[in-house]
Amino acid sequence: MTDASDQRLVIVSNRVARPKKKGAAAGGLAVGVLAALQEHGGVWFGWNGKLTDGEATDPEVITEENIDYATIALNEVDYEQYYNGYSNRVLWPVCHYMLDFIQYDAADFEGYRRVNAVFARKLMSILRPDDIIWVHDYHLIPLASELRAAGVTNPIGFFLHVPFPSYEAFRAVPGHEYLLRAMCAYDVLGFHTAGDLAAFETCVREPIIGADFLDDHVIRVPGGQLIADVFPIGIDVAQITDLAAAATGTEEVKKMFRSLEGRDLIIGVDRLDYSKALKQRLLSYERLLERYPDTRSHVTMMQIAPPTRTGVRTYDEIRSQLERTSGRINGRFAESDWVPIRYLNKGISRDQLMGFFRHAKVGLVTPVRDGMNLVAKEYVAAQDPADPGMLVLSSLAGAARELKSAVIVNPYDRDDVADGIATALAMPLEERKQRHADMIDVLRRNDITRWRTRFVEALLRKREFSKPA
Repeated sequence: MTDASDQRLVIVSNRVARPKKKGAAAGGLAVGVLAALQEHGGVWFGWNGKLTDGEATDPEVITEENIDYATIALNEVDYEQYYNGYSNRVLWPVCHYMLDFIQYDAADFEGYRRVNAVFARKLMSILRPDDIIWVHDYHLIPLASELRAAGVTNPIGFFLHVPFPSYEAFRAVPGHEYLLRAMCAYDVLGFHTAGDLAAFETCVREPIIGADFLDDHVIRVPGGQLIADVFPIGIDVAQITDLAAAATGTEEVKKMFRSLEGRDLIIGVDRLDYSKALKQRLLSYERLLERYPDTRSHVTMMQIAPPTRTGVRTYDEIRSQLERTSGRINGRFAESDWVPIRYLNKGISRDQLMGFFRHAKVGLVTPVRDGMNLVAKEYVAAQDPADPGMLVLSSLAGAARELKSAVIVNPYDRDDVADGIATALAMPLEERKQRHADMIDVLRRNDITRWRTRFVEALLRKREFSKPA
């Protein structure tokens, strides 16, 4: 078998996020991709955040340490149709089983296909024959089929960072036949959970593909074979632990801790998105204050919700709902020396966030659907093992498949979430330590290195068994 160390890893995603010494904490995809590239080296290719009136630009390459950041600017109309249009008004809601949010426009679908063709064309200009190509997320499902049509024979893998819907949901998407055929152009398909993989299999069993399922996660599809498997994304546990411990000594974190005046901190960190169920979370916290009066003036909830997809009406409405709901709850329960909810509609630096995590008695992660949710994993890794806080986790987040020692709740049930928070707050130290140790063990076994190496090994294995005898 070819040695992976002799080959360049080329990561492709919608947006390239170059690391910053200070600034908002990176999202899940960026955290995972950067960790993989920092360890392996290679290229990160994608959009640079700039828009043009004309054609997409050629790749601009900036090298930092052992990573080449190759980025392009996109046409403004193309981007609107591809990203805000088909990707986030069609694919995002269906992948999260929220069909009522689908807003389909045929022009958006054409823009989605057009931008994927642009990505393929621009990527080809920097590819080398031995590159291993790893494509990320729902924005770029058609990329492999575009590259194959242009003659690219490199191994190409695809990892989906969001849930994958069963056929009964996916069939509602205009263009789903095209998308399924495009997915079958990849050599390796990766999903977060066994449930997501099983949902994908319901799709390719349909006559659209008519797949045959062989041993060792190999699927025979028209034109060849692919590997489809579960690769749960992880984190760098030691890095998070060290970062959180060091951050407790910073002035920002000490200032926050002093402001609590001895109260227990409940923390949530999420993008402004309907899949995160942030309004429901605030209402569950309100239920906690109703059902457990002794928590009043003794706990503070901090919800950090950085703005996302600004200018999209749905997300503007979520922000408005959160502002109204947090304001109403504060008005109802606040005392002269205590405000129940601290709502921050902004990003904060990664080290500061890890310091906040370490001081939080409860980490509250309650999406109504999530592919994995690295916030849950980072919260656990940031804890002091001698006196750890407790994670309250939605059963509908991918992380719940691994972090079974968390307090698992149904995000649609306010009473269940409120009771889960109360359980976490009252949990004895020895039980918290045991649960934390169990979760840390899982995180170390399925860390970011294992995620990257297993996926690249699968790509290399696919290349080997695809070679003619």
